[in-house]
Amino acid sequence: MTARYCSLAQQPAPAYPPGLAAERLGALACGRRMWVNGTVLHYCFFDGDSDASVITVPGTGRTRRVSWVGGEEQRDVVRACFREWQDLGIGIAFTEVGDRSEAELRIGFQAGDGSWSAVGKDALRIGLTERTMNFGWELAASGDRCTVLHEIGHALGMLHEHQSPFAGIHWDDEAVYAELAGPPNHWSRDRTYFNVLRKLESDEANGTVWDPQSIMEYPFPSGLVLEPEQYRGGLHPPGTLSAADKEFVLRWYPPTGPGGLLELVPFRSVPLGLGPGEQADLVIEPPETRDYTVGVFGEGDAVVVVFEEREGEPRFLAGRDDGGTPYNARLAARLVKGRRYVVRVRLYSSWGSGETAVMCW
Repeated sequence: MTARYCSLAQQPAPAYPPGLAAERLGALACGRRMWVNGTVLHYCFFDGDSDASVITVPGTGRTRRVSWVGGEEQRDVVRACFREWQDLGIGIAFTEVGDRSEAELRIGFQAGDGSWSAVGKDALRIGLTERTMNFGWELAASGDRCTVLHEIGHALGMLHEHQSPFAGIHWDDEAVYAELAGPPNHWSRDRTYFNVLRKLESDEANGTVWDPQSIMEYPFPSGLVLEPEQYRGGLHPPGTLSAADKEFVLRWYPPTGPGGLLELVPFRSVPLGLGPGEQADLVIEPPETRDYTVGVFGEGDAVVVVFEEREGEPRFLAGRDDGGTPYNARLAARLVKGRRYVVRVRLYSSWGSGETAVMCW
């Protein structure tokens, strides 16, 4: 029987200013989907009668509601998989909340809608009443942890491993289209191309070496892969987190140490001294309640995010990515005296002197 596959929705390609150097484009292509390290990702499960999709019943023209609500056993599988990722010691934390307005990740269980997830920060573009992740088949009865681990991998910013340009896979394209057009997936040619046959750019891939053991690798039956020859009989990943999966998330989200944060005082710039891919973490304790601007200066592409600490936990307040424009990342936020805010700056790329600084004013 053909495996049931994760089906990512096609997103518009990001628009970057023309004329950017290749190294800047590469850094932006990879980094734009990743969270800043130290983020607490809040997740919730849809649980109300109104949490449903309206679909058209084939052949009838009638519509009916299909619930997004999953049973407690289903939810427990998802909770356990969040813990498995977090137990790697990554600098990202997962916390379940009941209020969807506080959740970056909103999880549904609509049967027949496939399993999928927004990739990394793309979740922030999705409305609060909509799902950022769905599981379209029973998880608890089948013990299907690999699907859940896979979708959480997407939520952390990982992409499909079989689409890596370093895999060297030569497909029998028409055999792939035919396989995925049948049950249980029933995919269109466009969906199959986007999720299987399309090659990622080298800067988008999870690593510079193909990992056929990755949790982000699909299993494939025989007759679809022509090359490499050893996979003509099928590709069968174990469905667990591989060593390369762990290395990837620990590289992007290293453990956050107990050391103190740099202090960001209004009207005083703080030099960052960052290299590409590195991050600085600072704290603001505003002397008065008012609207503030937080900005990065220098010859670099960066993302800046401000969190407000609530009961010792950082909650996303505002973020800005300069997107490779000639202008540095800058955001405005209302900060309240007596509260504590954490500013996280991650550098994508730099040029010239490479010197960057951050200021609050």
